Amino acid sequence: MHEDDAGYKLLFSAPEVVRDLVLGFIPDAWLHGLDYSTLEKVSSDYVTDDLRQRSDDVVWRVKAGDDWLYLYILIEFQSRVDPFMAVRLLVYIGLLYQDLIRRKEIAPGRPLPPVLPIVLYNGGSIWSAPEDLADLLPKVPGLVSDFLPRLKYLLIDENRYAEADLAGMRNLVAAIIRFEHPAEDRDLLRLIDLLNDWLAGQPELRRQFAIWIRALLRRRSRNQLVIPDVYDLTELKMTLAEKFDQWAEEYKRKGLQEGRLAGLQEGRQEGRQEGRLEGEVLLLQRQLSRRFGPLPAQVLERLASASLEDIETWGDRVLDANSLEEVLRR
Repeated sequence: MHEDDAGYKLLFSAPEVVRDLVLGFIPDAWLHGLDYSTLEKVSSDYVTDDLRQRSDDVVWRVKAGDDWLYLYILIEFQSRVDPFMAVRLLVYIGLLYQDLIRRKEIAPGRPLPPVLPIVLYNGGSIWSAPEDLADLLPKVPGLVSDFLPRLKYLLIDENRYAEADLAGMRNLVAAIIRFEHPAEDRDLLRLIDLLNDWLAGQPELRRQFAIWIRALLRRRSRNQLVIPDVYDLTELKMTLAEKFDQWAEEYKRKGLQEGRLAGLQEGRQEGRQEGRLEGEVLLLQRQLSRRFGPLPAQVLERLASASLEDIETWGDRVLDANSLEEVLRR
């Protein structure tokens, strides 16, 4: 498991984050009326690593009257969509029920507790897999149709939330999604300030967010961003601010203003429209930063020296590529 994947699971092992996931991203009045101070984390060790494959999961339960409602949160980290996610969840929920029965948490004659399967997806492309197992099965007539398995899962796809909507939410999961897709580097510093304010008096949760943010940035930079092992959000912000200032100075020395590509390739003639090239490069830089995190200096240099044809070719690849290397290949 990657470091930031483990950090993601750490975050969703905090009841405050699970509560904000439900209240902020699941529009259901009955769910919102439950008492989330009763949240209890449930072990999912019965699901073996070979079954988990490309995901990780956390299981919680919350009181619904005198009974429990189980929240099975499957966190899908990969950029590629799994077309058989509904089948995987059918297996996982069956294993959960089997484990509850084995541990005698369900008395004979009592109904099984309801389980809400949630897929939280943070990959690079829009989720396109069927969310209902029925869509994976053929249509059959007569008696057989009554015995086909049934399962639907609730999808929360980070790609479907606009920054403007998330920015108006005082919600920890909204902050997580905004960290995943910052418009520019300095947005991260403002988000850290927000978290510091929201999590006042919660030092452990602030520590967990610091661990996750550090790991996220390391992975987004392909481990080229060196960040000390800090466990405090304020200290992390100061460290990142210093890094961003260093990058800005490096860009200036290479003829880039304010760490960006304004004024790119002045004096280029050969029939190019300078204003169009500059705009295309700025747009591509923002798209690449949103998909893959802070851009290494060598990538910025390559953008600065690229032709308009190269910029347009790379722009066409941004949505489907899984890495910077795929976008910028010759």
